[in-house]
Amino acid sequence: MQKTSTYKIPFLVLILVLIICFFANISLGSVSIPFKTIFESLIGTTDNYIIQNYRLPKAFTAILVGSGLGISGLLMQTLFRNPLAGPFVLGITSGASLGVALVILGSGIFGGIFATLLISKWSIVIAASLGSFLVLLAVLIVSSRVRDTMAILIIGLMFGSITSAVVSVLSYFSSAEQLQQYIFWGFGSLGNLSWSELGVFFIIYCIGIILSIISIKGLNTLLLGENYAKSLGLNIKQSRLLIIIATSFLAGTITAFAGPIAFIGLAIPHLTRQIFNTSNHKILLPAVFLFGAIVMLICDSIAQLPTSDYTLPINAITSLIGAPVVIWLLVRKRKMIF
Repeated sequence: MQKTSTYKIPFLVLILVLIICFFANISLGSVSIPFKTIFESLIGTTDNYIIQNYRLPKAFTAILVGSGLGISGLLMQTLFRNPLAGPFVLGITSGASLGVALVILGSGIFGGIFATLLISKWSIVIAASLGSFLVLLAVLIVSSRVRDTMAILIIGLMFGSITSAVVSVLSYFSSAEQLQQYIFWGFGSLGNLSWSELGVFFIIYCIGIILSIISIKGLNTLLLGENYAKSLGLNIKQSRLLIIIATSFLAGTITAFAGPIAFIGLAIPHLTRQIFNTSNHKILLPAVFLFGAIVMLICDSIAQLPTSDYTLPINAITSLIGAPVVIWLLVRKRKMIF
């Protein structure tokens, strides 16, 4: 593992690119805003409603979503030693989708019981959070009785299949309007959060980040294999539990507030490894944070369709842009660093 000081220049470059992407994201949209106006609004010399109440919260949301999903994917890929693992493998995202489906689509079966919940914007967030928590609880109960880490991966995927099946049943009995509302939520969105909602999002996000930082030593040790990690004195169950909870806080909260966002959690760790060429999580964790935030800001800027009133689904942009880049990098490198 190389020293952190070796990567000072790449980190400085990433920070600079992040700042540029942040201001570009605020500037672009149906109405272009000059950088000078943005700067004046940030320091408080001018009062711009669009910047302060829409574009600034959206840009911060993009940073939280991109960095959080990237770190979640890194934790899962290291825990399961699987390059295809991502935040979705534990079924947490599926649990959030089930919670939202019960609120939006549930009225098709249960009548007006769930319909009244749609009055508040917080109902979707609460439903998604409860769905994520229940799936997490089930995974934790199972993981406490299972020694094999790969068994947890399979169990998580099975929970995801079960929740998807329930959503399919709810969809079958729902009206076209309810289905449309659920599909729109599934597209993902970064621009629907107020400052108060963003504040709650940020607090829970910070808990996930802190737990991820605490997990760094365990993550580096797990790279050597579970048997060797045990010989070094690592408590496998405790480390595994900490990693799963950290991922749940990040992925579950992001899904609750922004909807299911594709590609980022799976691809960002691989893209970061290709550039930094290391397996040390003391370097990878902050690098993934910066890289995920940058990619999400770029994707959101493209989704806004500058000078147009239309906004494309963020899920479509992350997949259309990100997947070809990953394929190109892997073909060019001819191997996957892990």
